[in-house]
Amino acid sequence: MPIKILMPALSPTMTEGNIARWLKKEGDKVKSGEVLAEIETDKATMEVEAVDEGTLGKIMVAEGSQGVKVNDVIALLLEEGEDKKALEGMSAAPAAKIAPKEETKKDEEPKKEEAKAAPAAAAAPAPKPAAAPAAPPAGGRVFATPLARRIAKDKGLDIASVTGSGPHGRITRSDVENFKGGASVGGAGGGLRLGSGATFAPAKSKLVPHSTMRKVIAKRLVESKQTVPHFYVSVDIDLDRLMDLRAEINAIDEKTKISVNDFAIRAAALALMQVPGANAAWSDEGAMMFESADISVAVSIPGGLITPIIKSAEKKGLATISAEMKDLATRAKENKLKPEEFQGGTFSLSNLGMFGVKDFSAIINPPQGAILAVSAGEQRAVVKNGQLAVATVMTCTLSCDHRVVDGALGAQFMQAFKNLIEHPIKLVL
Repeated sequence: MPIKILMPALSPTMTEGNIARWLKKEGDKVKSGEVLAEIETDKATMEVEAVDEGTLGKIMVAEGSQGVKVNDVIALLLEEGEDKKALEGMSAAPAAKIAPKEETKKDEEPKKEEAKAAPAAAAAPAPKPAAAPAAPPAGGRVFATPLARRIAKDKGLDIASVTGSGPHGRITRSDVENFKGGASVGGAGGGLRLGSGATFAPAKSKLVPHSTMRKVIAKRLVESKQTVPHFYVSVDIDLDRLMDLRAEINAIDEKTKISVNDFAIRAAALALMQVPGANAAWSDEGAMMFESADISVAVSIPGGLITPIIKSAEKKGLATISAEMKDLATRAKENKLKPEEFQGGTFSLSNLGMFGVKDFSAIINPPQGAILAVSAGEQRAVVKNGQLAVATVMTCTLSCDHRVVDGALGAQFMQAFKNLIEHPIKLVL
């Protein structure tokens, strides 16, 4: 009997994925461990390896398909001695369809309804002026044939703005094709329906479908802001000594280019060792206290962001952190990170200093208890020893989950972090 190849769960948060491309085609021999396909998950594009050996008998989900549910059948593998006859009766589509229709009736239904409506239209003595769109029934459901919905979607029309001429006001194909009004989903002069039901009409726009990653980012950040009690602690940090030390280190070895971000990662790790209560995460059963500082660093990639991890950063020198960060960032932008390289950090760091950002607050990445926002270093007027002076100053803000990291603890961490950055020799010892 053919072996079913299922859509795997490649990350803890993955519920569906996209088939980026098939690396094997029907009829190809498959050995255990060979890569069958590339799957776009909520975090990255990952390779799926074959577990069994045989011949790829049938690809059930085509390349480029989106929204394939975890555990859906995506292909069938013929075992040794089996031929394509074994596939008979197993050619049905996966249980979860990629693009489910809004109604389950057949496409022939619109034709029957339009045929019924035709005599009434022919008997009318004169065309009536177009009526205002009928208000949707309670619950907001709009009655329309599946074909009418598809045509409206292709034309960028809001189906609710079309007046139905079918039985009981049902919207038919001809209603959509002959519709002259506005209220399009996107494009010039159109209106975009928001989650609240309201609409707005941009002068000119293009509707870009959300990627799986963007959907997951949106879901997690909304959950974080709604369920995690954020509070913020900010400090201004003098960077002059650090910048001098960085220039000296980089002058010694041109191949090793230490960045301010590398210093920040190590300083955050050492500060967590000094204030271990900040290296924690909330759970309903209790506070999870971590023994090592695994720093998740936000990296912008096409379509979203990802947080590769510098593990046990408190045990690594600046050169090692710099090399690992460059490698992780490069592979993150190429969608080549392994799950263990971006899952399971204990603390996050987000740096927007390269964009000249003066100050910002980051959203906590649950279940972690805190995230540090690092801004740009800039020359500011400061008072030193009672005298006005100019110094390179950086503002950093810690976002804390107040359930596990309270105000005093957050302030202690920022005090330790500030001390390490302003005395950078401690970061190279």
